[in-house]
Amino acid sequence: MIGSCTIADAFWQQANLSEQWAELSESETIRRAQRGDSDAFERIYRAHCRRIYALCLRMAGNSAEAEDLTQEAFLTVLRKIQTFRGDSAFSTWLHRIAVNLVLMRFRKKTLPEASPENMDESGSNRCGRREELGAPDLQLTGSIDRVNLERAIKQLTPCHKLVVELHDIQGYKHKEIAQIMDWSIGNSKAQLHRARRRLRELLQESLHLEWAAPHACN
Repeated sequence: MIGSCTIADAFWQQANLSEQWAELSESETIRRAQRGDSDAFERIYRAHCRRIYALCLRMAGNSAEAEDLTQEAFLTVLRKIQTFRGDSAFSTWLHRIAVNLVLMRFRKKTLPEASPENMDESGSNRCGRREELGAPDLQLTGSIDRVNLERAIKQLTPCHKLVVELHDIQGYKHKEIAQIMDWSIGNSKAQLHRARRRLRELLQESLHLEWAAPHACN
């Protein structure tokens, strides 16, 4: 009988704790994590790990490295969470940490690419066709073969992969992307414009190859 009461008490204590956590705001959860509360940090991890993993997987291209980068990102957050002051959204701050880790990994593998800040931020289309930077790309929406689209995204430069993942897939606004990437808002729009233009080119090449292959056999 005593054992049954102990089990029941433990169950209700756990239920009460779960209810308390559900009622906590993100800001209070962050404050508790900053005070060293491991349960609060676990809640932060569970809330954000999927999006961070998706970003790392997009950039790394394989699940093992993506898991390694995700773990490294949250270990960095654990070490630096005391420095978060709320000047931006917590998710923005967290994504910036992940982006910096990803770009550092790429720099170790390849030569550093030209700094995006030194690129033309006007986003002018040299083909003479005017488009609103950062607006929905009608040519990249609709019934595009997902396999070809994923293959095309893999061929983008690291910065272009990041801006497509953050804006078109995860839904971040240009103001937030500018904070994550340490860009201006205009540069974020310009980078997305260039990324989409390159995606169109890659998709057109893919469609051309698929069309040419059967004809070559005739």
